[in-house]
Order: sequence, then C-alpha cells, then structure tokens
Amino acid sequence: MASTQDDDAAQLAALGYTARFDRKMSLWENFALGFTYLSPVVGVYSVFTLGITTGGPPMFWSYFLAAAGQFLVCLIFCEVVSQFPISGGLYPWARRLVGKKWAWMAGWIYGWALFTTIAAVAVGAGPFVATLLGFASTPLTVTIIALVLVAISTLVNLAGTQVLARVAMFGFICEIIGAIVVGGYLLIFQRHQPFNVVLDTFNIGAGNYWPAFMAAAVTGLFTCYGFEACGDVAEETPNPGSAIPRAMRMTIYVGMLAAAFVCLALIVAQPDMPGAISGKVADPVAAVLTAAFGETGFKVVIVVVLVSFMSCILSLQAATSRLVFAYARDKMVVASDFFATVSPHTHVPVRALVMSGIVAGIIICLGLIFQNAIAVIVASAIIGIYVAFQMIVVGALSARLRGWVPGGKFRLGAWAWLVNIVALIYGIGAIVDMAWPRTPTAPWYIDWSMSVTWLAIIGVGVLYMLLARPYDHGTAPAGDAFKLTKQT
Repeated sequence: MASTQDDDAAQLAALGYTARFDRKMSLWENFALGFTYLSPVVGVYSVFTLGITTGGPPMFWSYFLAAAGQFLVCLIFCEVVSQFPISGGLYPWARRLVGKKWAWMAGWIYGWALFTTIAAVAVGAGPFVATLLGFASTPLTVTIIALVLVAISTLVNLAGTQVLARVAMFGFICEIIGAIVVGGYLLIFQRHQPFNVVLDTFNIGAGNYWPAFMAAAVTGLFTCYGFEACGDVAEETPNPGSAIPRAMRMTIYVGMLAAAFVCLALIVAQPDMPGAISGKVADPVAAVLTAAFGETGFKVVIVVVLVSFMSCILSLQAATSRLVFAYARDKMVVASDFFATVSPHTHVPVRALVMSGIVAGIIICLGLIFQNAIAVIVASAIIGIYVAFQMIVVGALSARLRGWVPGGKFRLGAWAWLVNIVALIYGIGAIVDMAWPRTPTAPWYIDWSMSVTWLAIIGVGVLYMLLARPYDHGTAPAGDAFKLTKQT
C-alpha cells in the first residue's frame, strides 16, 4: 500500500502538483460516489412525470439511448483521467488537453451547473421530507428543508474523505437495494400493464411520434451523468489511472440499468395509463407507490428515496468543492490562496466546501423569491453539464489532431478517433434536444429560456475572462498533452 501511494505521489508530482489529500477512497467507494451522484432513483423519480406526459411509455427507451451516448463520452474521460488523474475533473483535463482559457471557461460552465444542481436536488427532496414529516409542502417549507439538507451535506463532507466514502457506499447500498426491492415488487405483484406497453405510443403525436419521443428523451439525459465525479476525487483514490476509468464505466453500467429498471416498474404499475399520460393523474409516481404500499409503506419507500437524495447532494458537493479547489490551486479564481486551503486534520478543501454550500444556499433562497426565474436556471443546469462535457470531448479531439496519444493505463487504441467523433455528434445532438423549445405558444423568452440562461452565463464568463484575465495568474502546466506525447 505504501509503495502504491508513493507511486501515486510521484505521478502527481510529475504532473506538477504536490499530494495534499489522503488516498483513502477505494475503487468501490469511488464508484459509489459516481453512482450516488448519478442517482438513478433521484433521476427517475424527478422526471418520470415529464417523460410519461410528453412521450408516453416508450420514453423508457431514452435511458438506453442516453446510456449508449454517454458511455462514449465516458470512454473519452477514461483516457484523459488515466493520464491526468488530478482533482477537479473537467477543469484540469481541459487545461492539459487545450490550454488555460479553454479550461477556465469549461470550469466556469461546469461550476455553475454544479452549484445549481446541488440546489435543484435539495429543493427536489423538500416535498418528500415534508410528506414524511407531515408538513404542508409550501415554497417556504421546501426552502427551509433544502437549506437544512445542504448544511448537513456540508458538515458530512467536512468530516473527511473516508467519511464521505463510507456515506457514499451506504447510500449506494440503500439505493440499489431500494431500487431492486421496490421495482421488483411492482413488477411482480402490482403490474397493471403488459410489458409491451413500452412500445405503445397511445396515439401521441397523431401518427408522428418521433418529435414527442425526442422531447421525452430528456428523461434519460437528465439521469445519465455523474460518472465524471469519480475523477473529481482522483487525488484521493489509490492507483487512479486504473481505478477511476473502471469506476466511471461501472457507474454507467449499474446506474443506467438501475434507472431503466425503476422506470419500467413505474410504467407497468400504472393502473390508469391514459390518466398518467394526459396529466389527469397529477403525480404518477406517488399514485403508484401509495396504491402499492399503502400510506405506511409509502413512507418507508420515501425514506429510501431521501437517502438517495441526500447521497446525491453529498456527491455533488464533493465534486463541486474539488473543482473550486483545483481552480484556486492554479490561481484561476479570486482569493485563490484562501480557497486552496486543505485541512491538516481531515485533508479536505474546507473553505471550498463551505463556499459550495453557501452558493447553493443562495440559489435555493433566490428560488423562494423569484420562483419562475430560478426554476429556469435550475432546470437548465443539466445543459451546462452537457456543454462542459463536450468541451472535454472537443478538447480531446483537438489534442489528437495535434498529435496527442493518450499515455495513461486506459487507452482506446484504434477505436479512439471513431469514439471521439461519435461522442461529439451525440453530445451536440443531446444539447440541441434539451435546449429545443417545447412550448411554441409561449413568449420567446420562456420558450428559449434555457438557451438564453446559458448564453448569459457564458457571456458573463467570457467578459470576466477578457477583463480580469484570471487564466494568466498561475504557472501550472497547460496545453501539454500532445507535448508529453512528443517527449515520450
């Protein structure tokens, strides 16, 4: 073990950094972090109503479509992280593949997407907590609950990598068991629809179903990310060049199969499918669970769901704090020395963790004041994540064009170019599908709200980058991926 840690420290030193974290996160714990970030239960339960009302039962297939496309993206990430196992994930990968400006913008986009996603998941958990405790699910109640959940997440993360790893593993076990038990019970004892219902469009689109399916495909896209979190804690995982690519792929395999299983169970357990599709059944998930398990059983299921939500918040905040730390370590953000501090006791970036909790809390509070506006920002967070993902895919393709040959333990070999190009095509298609307007009768600023939101965020980032030139403050290596290839 000591020899492995020495090798890992030597590899990190060769990349220009000094080891400051404890490498106490095992392969399975690293996978659990990615799995709980992806969180199939949270993903499916959060968007099931949108999917069933938009595309009907065939929206089930969107999980496989998203999994196939994101698996290609994951393979690109595996090659990059295997050669550059550096904390912060997407930001340092973009820095080494392309350069400082590209990396700064990738981190800016990814960071704001993470902050808003923490807020979105915390707010999404609010109604479940209110139901469990018997509170009315008012905007104020949900806001208070969300703030408490973020505070708890911050405290757990501050306890150290080992505590985070164990909680993530506990969350994974609870979520996977809950998904199998609840889903299995619904499939075996509460099936009201035939399995081939996933092929029945119920005449949605009046003969032209594909537009409806593509609109509903966001259900799969909204679930299939989080595997990149495995790389965000690269400096806390032994033998990261091998372990993290494996954990990333496992996250896709297990997470998306679990998501598809849960979705299928909820579909075939619908007693009133036309009502669920039309919106007559306001909450198809709650209707199924209450009918299947009764009020008491429903609350037990809610407890499992809440564990999933809490684990998801923990993993999101861990990823966000490592991104902020990586930015600060490279002098890419205001008060870099302050945010680059790592606790000598718990060996985690304390101030970056606290800051991630505060920013998420502010977004949650803004949601109470400007509910319609913040709903747009939170809903569009996923687009930011996909855009940041594609910045790495483009970066890898750019580096290959300049002669980069991956030098890590995981390599795609002869398949690299094909995988990279198809991953780019898929990613652009996914972003267009999510951003495409869904309500043509609404005012343009509502119909294009997600696109406008991200254009504004990117515009502010570009303006700040041009005026303050934060990318010029540090001396960490940048744009050297293809140079390293030439040296070897």
